[in-house]
Amino acid sequence: MNVEVGQKATRSITLTADHVKTFAELTGDYNPLHFDKEFTEKTQFKELVVQGGLTSGLLNALVAMDMPGPGTVFMSQNYKYPAPVFIGDTITAEAEILKTHRSKPMAQLRIVITRQTGEKVLEGEAWCYTFSPD
Repeated sequence: MNVEVGQKATRSITLTADHVKTFAELTGDYNPLHFDKEFTEKTQFKELVVQGGLTSGLLNALVAMDMPGPGTVFMSQNYKYPAPVFIGDTITAEAEILKTHRSKPMAQLRIVITRQTGEKVLEGEAWCYTFSPD
């Protein structure tokens, strides 16, 4: 792991109804907030909401592919979801290295995900570990 405190990485995705459908098929999350327009119109959201796992799933790609990079997995995550993500939103995840471990390939990250309007939809911290082949 070759990262430094203050280093940042970002990754974006536009979430579609197909993403929501595929996630539901994989996980069984068929909450009516994700699929029933009449139901959601009667809630504070007013429109279909993307599963929170799709929102946070963008972070898996960010840490495994961008920073710290290949071989990296999450050890712990602490997230808050201050706003929903709607179908059609483009979300951008940003991770910043807060700490690195002296003797292990571990890093603490500050995490923020925003939608195209700049509104925060997820924020928190995570610890990750980078494995490398022997």
